[in-house]
Amino acid sequence: MKPAPFRMERPRDIAGATALLAAAGDGAKAMAGGQSLGPMLNLRLATPDLVVDLAGIDALSTVREEPDHMVYGALVTHADVEDGRAPDVGAHILRRVAGGIAYRAVRNRGTMGGSLAHADPAADWVNALSALGAEVEIAGPDGIRRLALGAFLTGALSTALEAGEILVAVRVPKVPASARFGYVKHCRKVGEFAHAIGAVLVDPAAGTCRALMGAIDAPPLVFPDAALLFGGRIDAGFAARFDAPTADAALRAAGMDDPVDRHVHVEVLRRAAVQAANLFTETRSAA
Repeated sequence: MKPAPFRMERPRDIAGATALLAAAGDGAKAMAGGQSLGPMLNLRLATPDLVVDLAGIDALSTVREEPDHMVYGALVTHADVEDGRAPDVGAHILRRVAGGIAYRAVRNRGTMGGSLAHADPAADWVNALSALGAEVEIAGPDGIRRLALGAFLTGALSTALEAGEILVAVRVPKVPASARFGYVKHCRKVGEFAHAIGAVLVDPAAGTCRALMGAIDAPPLVFPDAALLFGGRIDAGFAARFDAPTADAALRAAGMDDPVDRHVHVEVLRRAAVQAANLFTETRSAA
């Protein structure tokens, strides 16, 4: 199947892109790397009159460092992160996530911002960046606004972007050297979207833990204070106290009725916790 006819524009700055989108309204789609929109056009799941190609906006491909954050332009590719051209927020955290996205051809073109704007519940950036407490910067006719990723993701394939707006940057908190990040996903074969994702960001030195269960046909289920999943406290032995019934109850409350699906998601989260704990062990052994 071929896409329905559409017009394409490639603006050179953010203001030009938002003006084109605002003028066209619901008849326009923004395109970053094209790895999500392209198949949708071919299958006629999306039939815009206008596609605004953001690839000509150099400002969207930059990365800047702030005292507590790394700020990634929306057009930073998965391969940029995987190959280290875009600095990581910690020791091999985003780089590890990026290297597991689809296939290299997709990683060469796919972008962090495009993935978030598409908002597939099983997408790696949707889940990993939610676990890390990221925010997005959005540009529109009224200027720039900032949203926590949890507020930006309003549903499966749904975001808080309004008419004429584009996602321009992703702000990710730097991860302390004392923290570790476990990230596990369940796929039937390499390269496909995950059927379950678990992520754990833990810092026993600070007694803090943030956890996530994703790929649940909705925005990720985030535990900002995940101590309740580990017996009420976070220390070096946290993973051994993983409370599977509490995680299962959270999935039931989120509307997941199938007990087999819940079991898979709970087990993937447990493995993410074990992975994070093992990273502590490896680090101590190396020292």
